Amino acid sequence: MTDIQNIVILTGAGVSAESGIDTFRDGGGLWEQHRVEDVATPEAYIRDPDLVHRFYDARRAAIQTKVPNAAHDALARLDAAWKGEFLIVTQNVDDLHERAGASRLLHMHGEHLNAWCTACDNRSHWTGTLIERPPCPACGLPGYLRPDVVWFGEMPYRMEDIYRAINRADLFVSIGTSGAVYPAAGFVREARAAGAKTLELNMEPSQGSHWFDEARHGPATALVPAWVDAMLGR
Repeated sequence: MTDIQNIVILTGAGVSAESGIDTFRDGGGLWEQHRVEDVATPEAYIRDPDLVHRFYDARRAAIQTKVPNAAHDALARLDAAWKGEFLIVTQNVDDLHERAGASRLLHMHGEHLNAWCTACDNRSHWTGTLIERPPCPACGLPGYLRPDVVWFGEMPYRMEDIYRAINRADLFVSIGTSGAVYPAAGFVREARAAGAKTLELNMEPSQGSHWFDEARHGPATALVPAWVDAMLGR
């Protein structure tokens, strides 16, 4: 791997699953017993904001009880040691990468521990509830804070930065993702077109496994530390 200088890593729900955070939806199209259309769209928020706030308040509280696992720890170790350009692009809205120590990180789908004020466009770190319609810490207006999470039908964050990093990468690694949700599912083809080597680490083959140069399958807590050790020559 001496020819690898710049690395982009895409992480998905499979990285946090072993920390006890549920994957986005099960085979029945439900997310923690809710239809995605009822809790994860702008239309759902307009139709029943109390339901949406209760759902995200519960998830915000639950995430704060979880801890990083060996996969998060290994990626943070690689971040700290890697001398070239390095970026973790995560689809996850938990903060486990940060708590493990990763710093070169971008949340493309937002963060549970942030609140977004739709009045002044400020984003604030937020660990409590939103259902009481508290005032925005920046502008003071009540009732305008919503979860800072990208819902279906909304544009993921910082796409220009993501594509810029992918087009500079020598290696693109996808970890714990289904390969079904765009635009993230298309990142591997963007990386291949730019000449990067590509690797998938996933519990089972994703819908996009055939696009990768190499795919390894198994638990993230086993695969990721082993891969990081190899990258660091240990």
